[in-house]
Amino acid sequence: MKALVTGASSGIGRDIARELAAEGWEIIAVARRTDRLHELKDDFGDLITCVRCDVSHPEECKKLHEVMQEEDIDLLVNCAGFGLCGFFDETDMDTELEMIHTNVVAVHILTKLFLQDFIAKDSGYILNVASIAGFFSGPLMATYYATKNYVVSLTCAIREELKQQGSNVQISAFCPGPVATEFNDVANVKFSTTPISSKKAAKKALHGVMKGKAVVVPSLKIKSLKFFKRLLPDTFITQMCYHFQKKKQ
Repeated sequence: MKALVTGASSGIGRDIARELAAEGWEIIAVARRTDRLHELKDDFGDLITCVRCDVSHPEECKKLHEVMQEEDIDLLVNCAGFGLCGFFDETDMDTELEMIHTNVVAVHILTKLFLQDFIAKDSGYILNVASIAGFFSGPLMATYYATKNYVVSLTCAIREELKQQGSNVQISAFCPGPVATEFNDVANVKFSTTPISSKKAAKKALHGVMKGKAVVVPSLKIKSLKFFKRLLPDTFITQMCYHFQKKKQ
């Protein structure tokens, strides 16, 4: 079995690659920081193939898929992504556009291209790493929350299309809450609740996609947030999100 994992140089992506390699999967580990990727190769040897690719550039995403045509990928993991905190009128536009290209455009391109391959052979798995943020509006992290809304919505829509087509291809969205990764340093925030480890997140994500779950939420606390969203007015939920994000700054 062979998996392609973006964002494999750190955090959840790295630990997903490690978990799969430990189970004997061949891994195409994709990231911008090749030095981090080679740390994976040092641990798992020939099971890891390191590929440098900046998925924030659409042409590099398309080239990545083209190069992978001879690899017969069984699992695509879209994990590359980052966040940014601040009032929308004050945050840097270029950084936000890079975020949209990484969190949304790259996921869109790679999902579409590899999905077409998987449908043709009627097998394969796609795991799109989103966030519990994908179910909310997020003042102070407006763009990040919006990108994850896109990922969740796209994934669930594709899943229903596959079901209607009678396809054996599986697609899942992984929607964790706080995870102990480099995310906070990049987004310039700090967790207001205790995060789970990226290793635990990786295990939950892989278990979910292999079980064919539509949305994978790794903890009861986060599941309860998703449940209570159905019971409360959207304006109240958005106010709560603002105060939650404010505590992170």
